[in-house]
Amino acid sequence: MITVDEVRLINENGEQLGIVSTDKALDMAYEKDLDLVLLSNDPKNAVAKMMNYGKFIYEQSKREREARKNQQITSLKEVQIKLTTEEHDTNVKAKNALRFLENGDRVRVVIRFRGREMAFQNQGYEVMHDFLDRLGDAAKLDRAPSMEGRHMVMYLSANKEKE
Repeated sequence: MITVDEVRLINENGEQLGIVSTDKALDMAYEKDLDLVLLSNDPKNAVAKMMNYGKFIYEQSKREREARKNQQITSLKEVQIKLTTEEHDTNVKAKNALRFLENGDRVRVVIRFRGREMAFQNQGYEVMHDFLDRLGDAAKLDRAPSMEGRHMVMYLSANKEKE
């Protein structure tokens, strides 16, 4: 399957053996009961390595499975509040946001402005900062409150420094 005439050969231990003809490299790999794998297909500087290809593929898939197992999946949860949300309801929403943050999720806090409420955007910023203060040290501000159309949005994540 290797179409180039000469390859820079690397043995199974990672040592360079120099530039060798492809036929000779195949013979050397066959003698050691190994496969010749083309790493770089550049015609001017083709690189091939002698290895057990089946073992290489198995170890690579094993590393990928281990990496998938160790990665942490975070999702985005949303908490919606209004300018006129009462104290107790805001505390309940803050408690829900804390629960989301403890589970490792990011939290998107949204205030939807309806009708004439658009004139009171400065109150929306105050409500957002008050909500962030209620969460205390458990939350870290990822993205400051900003307007997106008729919505004011703020993103929070769990504060890792707290632990």
